[in-house]
Amino acid sequence: PRMFSMTSVAEAGYKMKSHSGAKKRWRSLGSGSSFKRGKANHQHLNVTKPPARKNQLSTTAYSTPAQTHKLKKLLLPYGSN
Repeated sequence: PRMFSMTSVAEAGYKMKSHSGAKKRWRSLGSGSSFKRGKANHQHLNVTKPPARKNQLSTTAYSTPAQTHKLKKLLLPYGSN
């Protein structure tokens, strides 16, 4: 018996799937060269947090070049542009 398939991916009916966790957290920028996300821990229990920390958590986080390379693979084919 054969140990591999002779049919292509398109003929088999498979779809490329995005990484659900990355899809919920990251948004691609207009140029497609980088991604941005909001920071966690800013929704509740803010009474005990210092104002400096709350200000830092409210800012946008941008992806590093290494993260961008990985995110393009995780979000293919939809996050690449």
